[in-house]
Amino acid sequence: MSKKRATMKDVAARAGVGFKTVSRVINEEAGVSEQTAAKVRTAASELNYRRDMTAGNLRRAAGRTDSIGLLVASVDNEFDAKLHRAVENAAQERRVSVFSSSTDEDADREHQRALTLLARRVDGLVLMPSSGDLAYLQHELDLGTPVIAVDRPPKGICIDTLMVDNESGARDALTHLIEHGHRRVAVLAHLATLVTSAQRIAGARAAWSAAGLPADSLQVVDGVSTDEDTARSLDALLDGADPPTAVFAARNEIAVGAVRALQRRAQQHEIALIGFDDFGHADLLDPAVTVVRQDPARLGELATQRLFARLEDRSLPVEQLTVKTRLVRRRSCGCEA
Repeated sequence: MSKKRATMKDVAARAGVGFKTVSRVINEEAGVSEQTAAKVRTAASELNYRRDMTAGNLRRAAGRTDSIGLLVASVDNEFDAKLHRAVENAAQERRVSVFSSSTDEDADREHQRALTLLARRVDGLVLMPSSGDLAYLQHELDLGTPVIAVDRPPKGICIDTLMVDNESGARDALTHLIEHGHRRVAVLAHLATLVTSAQRIAGARAAWSAAGLPADSLQVVDGVSTDEDTARSLDALLDGADPPTAVFAARNEIAVGAVRALQRRAQQHEIALIGFDDFGHADLLDPAVTVVRQDPARLGELATQRLFARLEDRSLPVEQLTVKTRLVRRRSCGCEA
């Protein structure tokens, strides 16, 4: 059974003050001593009270606001943007609005943005977890607010999760490069603290090990975020004593940076390249870029459908769903596509 959400009346009773005093503290108005304000804040924290930003608005009879929240890593990332649009489309079919924000892979920002959305009393939340602990959302789950994790598994809570098979996709990419005869390969990855990056690195290493190749001939560089990071990493690798003959860029933005870096060095036809996740105009480049294609739109659609299903039936068992990837062969890997 869902717990009851704490109100300002509950906070007032616990702090031993009047309702108006609590209102002034919550709304940061003057006229309350610091000692009394501290009592109110302590009581609010103990009750997990959160300001209701929709208190002055009308709601549906079922207590819903016809809105959901969406947190992605960055709305300017192509993968996140496609997922975002799919969530919007699925919500629109039910005449539900979507409030969204970016976490920038920052746990503190994620925490703050999630609580802001929940203060608006969204009916549910779809989020792409950062590496932070999400235990602070347990109170909302206990109150009956559904939370769905997409693209990455959550830490600290047990909720429905939809992910791509990152390890298998990376394994396919490295196996393909090995089949083309490459025995020195560089893997450029984002943050190894993120499960997606860790899984892709693991998949690459699994393929390398399965082929019986020496571990030190697979060079893994993580912490790559910007074009500058990618260029710096590739320059160091390619100018080294044993440069790689192929690169696996384990994120779409890293693949774009790798294309630019190889073009700058005039080595785009010498160094093989496979990227994880397709990106705009990848098929129009020279050479066209081979990619491990994900389906962010499908992830967004399934996540939103699951959220609405859980709104209708909160007793549904927790699900973990994995969506397969597909290796799209073009010419950057050495194929004559």
